[in-house]
Amino acid sequence: RCQRWVENCRRADLEDKTPDQLNKHYRLCAKHFETSMICRSSPYRTVLRDNAVPTIFDLTSHLNNPHSRHRKRIKELSEDEIRTLKQQKIDEAFEREQATQELNESNAQNTVSEEGGEEQEEEAVPLTLEERENKDYLKSLFEILILMGKQNIPLDGHNVDELPEGIFTSDNFQALLEYRINAGDEVLRKRFEMTAVNLEYCSKTQQKQMLEICESCVREETLREVRDSHFFSIVTDEVVDIAGEEHLPVLVRFVDDSHNLREEFIGFLPYEADPEILAVKFHTTITEKWGLNMEYCRGQAYIVSSGFASKMKVVATRLLEKYPQAVYTLCSSCALNVWLAKSVPVVGVSMALGTIEEVCCLFSQSPQLLVELDNTISVLFQNNEGKGNELKEICRSQWTGRHDTFEVLVDLMQALVLCLDAVSSDSSVRWNNFISGRAFVLSSALTDFDFIVTIVILKNVLSFTRAFGKNLQGQTSDVFFAASSLTAVLHSLNEVMENIEVYHEFWFEEATNLATKLDVQIKLPGKFRRAQQGNFDSEVTSENYYKEILSVPTVEHIIQELKDIFSEQHLKALKCLSLVPSVMGQLKFNTSEEHHADMYKNDLPNPDTLSAELHCWRIKWKHRGKDIELPATIYEALHLPDIKFFPNVYALLKVLCILPVMKVENEKYEVGRKRLKAYLKNTLTEQRSSNLALLNINFDIKHDLDLMVDTYIKLYP
Repeated sequence: RCQRWVENCRRADLEDKTPDQLNKHYRLCAKHFETSMICRSSPYRTVLRDNAVPTIFDLTSHLNNPHSRHRKRIKELSEDEIRTLKQQKIDEAFEREQATQELNESNAQNTVSEEGGEEQEEEAVPLTLEERENKDYLKSLFEILILMGKQNIPLDGHNVDELPEGIFTSDNFQALLEYRINAGDEVLRKRFEMTAVNLEYCSKTQQKQMLEICESCVREETLREVRDSHFFSIVTDEVVDIAGEEHLPVLVRFVDDSHNLREEFIGFLPYEADPEILAVKFHTTITEKWGLNMEYCRGQAYIVSSGFASKMKVVATRLLEKYPQAVYTLCSSCALNVWLAKSVPVVGVSMALGTIEEVCCLFSQSPQLLVELDNTISVLFQNNEGKGNELKEICRSQWTGRHDTFEVLVDLMQALVLCLDAVSSDSSVRWNNFISGRAFVLSSALTDFDFIVTIVILKNVLSFTRAFGKNLQGQTSDVFFAASSLTAVLHSLNEVMENIEVYHEFWFEEATNLATKLDVQIKLPGKFRRAQQGNFDSEVTSENYYKEILSVPTVEHIIQELKDIFSEQHLKALKCLSLVPSVMGQLKFNTSEEHHADMYKNDLPNPDTLSAELHCWRIKWKHRGKDIELPATIYEALHLPDIKFFPNVYALLKVLCILPVMKVENEKYEVGRKRLKAYLKNTLTEQRSSNLALLNINFDIKHDLDLMVDTYIKLYP
């Protein structure tokens, strides 16, 4: 492509240059490219398409330029000719000055900065009255759409398509438009005063086009800050249903100009069943559509629902192959044990996790049901009121996301079953049909022996990783020392694997005792017995069956998953947390960050002075004044007034800060995820819109209506 650029430019003197030399030392004005070859995602950014080739050249202009022709012999001019030439020069100078003045007054923003540092001047054309009215009209439409997004008002007020006209009122967009006209919007009134009453003011297609532009412009404001920050991490949340289609919510982590770690929602990505296709589309969307340079990505994390873990792991692996520094980590907002349980590739585990979520959801929806559960707990734990009160408190929280979820569930099992049984068999009118019906279904699910064995085995296996996972969500020093304890955790799990017969025997005995307490029959799963079809091997006992189908694959998977998620690079990064002064203090200032910081050497402004700078950093804190406390977090260290005197330390702290495993210290900068959850909770599935969702979640981001209108006119002339 470089060769084609040189040929088209007719620059024979550059034909022997390499593409690297051309790219580094030469620039080409944007005027030489067709407009279709240029992608403007914002007024701050002009990007050429991958296949862009310059084609616009005026190769005849030199013929009209007297200075470029061969010089002729000097001719002596007469006085009349001299006067004529002087007058021509004066007239030309006056015309040039007038043209320059008009250009400056018309529009100062017709110069767009390009990435290469060049500027492009566009000829300012004054708008006609019709064009100005059209722009004002479009601006009114955009204002209504932005209002609907911010206030989470669905475009359609109802979802019935086949009822006769007149049954329902017009959709929300048209209703707001009419209200604005009635409130005195003369631009809209003039536009629609001759329009038929039953005609749509703005078609569904036009609404969709405008919403896409709104979404793109609002997203670009966040992405511009991300690019200014250079380094970032990508985090996805659980797959969600948007109007009947599965989507992945994507969030980005970065440190802004004020040294604050932020986690912002930047959009939904359509989910693909094929993990390889998903990986390609994931990469294409982030790099080409959203314009982020993955070379600056320093971390990636995926919070997944059961059954999706293996697919997202493929995405992580493909990105790591292309970008080795995009470290695959856990996300700070998800407990390690919950994440590990969701990733176990055993159908029984996925089903058990689904049942647990449904039980938690049912009780959280009904305060009356929670009171009933409290009463049941009080009766069962009357000899241990402390334990009973603790369980009551836990039931009023999102206990399915705790590090000890399965311990809590085993303790609550009897109370949950008795409560659900009482509700489903109550013949009075205390409970509506929905609650009593769900209570019956969930009680049956909880008293299935397959479920009981699954939660008991998960409880015991994950007990080895509970303290480790809790430390990962603790203070910075806890995270640092957790990295050192991984070897001991893996050693314990390997010891369990080597003696799985003995461990499983104890686990199975615990499961049978719980089943006996709940009066549940101990048997092989019905699906297994049906699959045998008379070929049933009498030697297959329940204990052996669950050992092979559940205990062995679960322990093996958790060992492998811990090795994958805590790779050598990830652990090296966590070891660099000794840069935080409080961690240094606990290590008696005897630290060696330079050995672990090698992986970030290219991210440092002055890598050659790193060792000396780290020495100064240690001395600064070791010999601090008595009244000076050691900063305990990266957040505190980044906000030190003299941090810029340590440019390498500052750069390292910024990169460590954005790793998804590190928690966002200041909660007000983690609103992206909370607003996403609130949007999903408060919006019916069929009324969700990926465009409106971004406007709602990022309602406080500034937006440029003029830019939206201009973009719309260019895209849909």
